Amino acid sequence: MADTPKEGKLTRFLDFTQLIDMASECVGGKVLFATDDFFGPAENLIKSHSPSFKEHEYTEFGKWMDGWETRRKRIPGHDWCVIQLGIQGIIRGIDVDISYFSGSYAPRMSIQAANLNEEKVPDIPPRGVKTGAAATPEEFGVISELKSDSWDYLVPMSELKPGDPDSSHNYFFVNSQQRWTHIRLNIFPDGGVARLRVYGTGQKDWTSSDSKEPVDLVAIAFGGVCVGFSNAHFGHPNNMIGVGKPKSMADGWETARRLDRPPVLESNEDGLLQVPGCEWAVFRLAHPGVITQIEIDTKYFTGNSPDSCKVDGCVLTTQEEEDMVRHKWALPAHKWKPLLPVTKVRGVQFEDLPSVSGGTGDLVYPLHLPTTDLHPYTSPYY
Repeated sequence: MADTPKEGKLTRFLDFTQLIDMASECVGGKVLFATDDFFGPAENLIKSHSPSFKEHEYTEFGKWMDGWETRRKRIPGHDWCVIQLGIQGIIRGIDVDISYFSGSYAPRMSIQAANLNEEKVPDIPPRGVKTGAAATPEEFGVISELKSDSWDYLVPMSELKPGDPDSSHNYFFVNSQQRWTHIRLNIFPDGGVARLRVYGTGQKDWTSSDSKEPVDLVAIAFGGVCVGFSNAHFGHPNNMIGVGKPKSMADGWETARRLDRPPVLESNEDGLLQVPGCEWAVFRLAHPGVITQIEIDTKYFTGNSPDSCKVDGCVLTTQEEEDMVRHKWALPAHKWKPLLPVTKVRGVQFEDLPSVSGGTGDLVYPLHLPTTDLHPYTSPYY
């Protein structure tokens, strides 16, 4: 089946599609070059929304397609494009989506990658509108400086299988621990691809960082990642540590309403609602560090922000983390240290709260957020 993962072995994550799409335009991904964009530009590959189909939509060049589609090749060679990742880091898996390209999809493809220093990347002019065009000799000349044909292969030449939008995803595991900054998508010999998703975790060059300057240790762009959660019915916890400011409620973490909530809610003397249980998420920080400030942003959650939250932290080895993932984070209580006590959350606001561990000098690696968008502790969504 088209949705059966291929190539390589995934070690620490059961579902790499829960990770960030490192090539997406919404995190800064950018197409640097494409051999041909006749029916649809390569920029469509990295659009954040799912592909669509317009049955009666045509352009001056032919059928409108929501993807990258090249002309039928009448010269030697094959088509390819180069994408600069918006988030640089470790690639865990790739999704080559050929939705709606039932009769014009690329029958085969491969993926190559490189880790390039900024000074090694030539000054490549913006591509502009490319529909109906092919790369010029000048563009070929500039991109040839990258020597992308000799980059490492993450996915060898593989067949693509079409289907309806639910089964047209071709997933490939990537078995690599290297850091990557650019990828090259080869299609053989020509055709269309709707979307290219490059899932992984960011990796910051910490050697160039000033240890005295504050940094967001949980940022997904630097390598922070959610490694466990209680519920993600309406949105994954990784959304909370994404790139940039949220644009809507879809950019946050929202759980289903708990069925065990009491018929009538009551509060204690501190104004905190008294309800059973809580929702929680656990994040592995991008780097061990001392946490001094915690940012909580409930913007756009106008009628469903949490009542309260708390934050705990601890230091775990890789083996301890893997054990906890298997046991769904039923971790002995003594491992966790409080970073933020149970705190009332004011809805639709940004809050920058001091960490109670700020003066202790304790290193923290995994971060435990017994919460619901952002970090509900005693009051789940309902």
